[in-house]
Amino acid sequence: MTALLQTQGLTRRYAGLIAVDGVDMAVQAGSVHALIGPNGAGKTTLFNLISGLEIPSSGTVRLRGQDLTALPADRRTALGLARTFQNVRVFAAMTVLENVLTGLHPCRAAGLAATILRTPRFRREERALVERARAALDMVGLAARAGERAGGLSYGDQRRLEIARAMVPEPAVVLLDEPAAGMNPAETETLAGLVRRIRDLGTTVLLVEHDMGFVMDISDTVTVLNFGRLIFSGAPAAARQAPEVLEAYLGHKVAARLAARVQRP
Repeated sequence: MTALLQTQGLTRRYAGLIAVDGVDMAVQAGSVHALIGPNGAGKTTLFNLISGLEIPSSGTVRLRGQDLTALPADRRTALGLARTFQNVRVFAAMTVLENVLTGLHPCRAAGLAATILRTPRFRREERALVERARAALDMVGLAARAGERAGGLSYGDQRRLEIARAMVPEPAVVLLDEPAAGMNPAETETLAGLVRRIRDLGTTVLLVEHDMGFVMDISDTVTVLNFGRLIFSGAPAAARQAPEVLEAYLGHKVAARLAARVQRP
């Protein structure tokens, strides 16, 4: 089966440091695919390479078979790739609705003259984009707060606002960078439901996350990095028992004791 999003031999070097080392990863359409690993494993660097914020030293990134490797981030967005970031990035002084509308910038067809003159074409387009933004807010449960200032939202709501902004262009793949970071258990449970809803609506999800309960609950596939290298890719249940994964997280001695305990009759 051909993957929707694929990396082949993806590598990023910084002088003597190899942050991502020849990673081959295949993300299937209609799935939630988690990218995990210890701190410093190279997860965020891999996200940056996929989304176009960094240029690989070697290797390729493909979406629907199209090579994105040389394309800037905005072109990748236009082709169906969206992302959020570890740190909340909302425009605090703008309304919730205005924040989501910024995610539709690549979708605007009206030119500068039409925008300045507010032609009928511009007004039709503006109404359609506002409807899309409101639909995205409804999906994340923030429709009733569209007119509020984004800076007044709680941390968890700002996270959901970011997801709405990433989803409004209707991407093929959305990259969520630690979406549950800083959330309380109730917010995390709500987020899990939202990620499943995104998948069920037809958008493939690739996420980086440290909350293992969250990852194991919602993921179809788990890929594990350690020191920039891919050490495991498969079902969440298999990841829990894979010796190489246990060793990466717990160290060799603890992993060996756990393995011996499992094998003991």
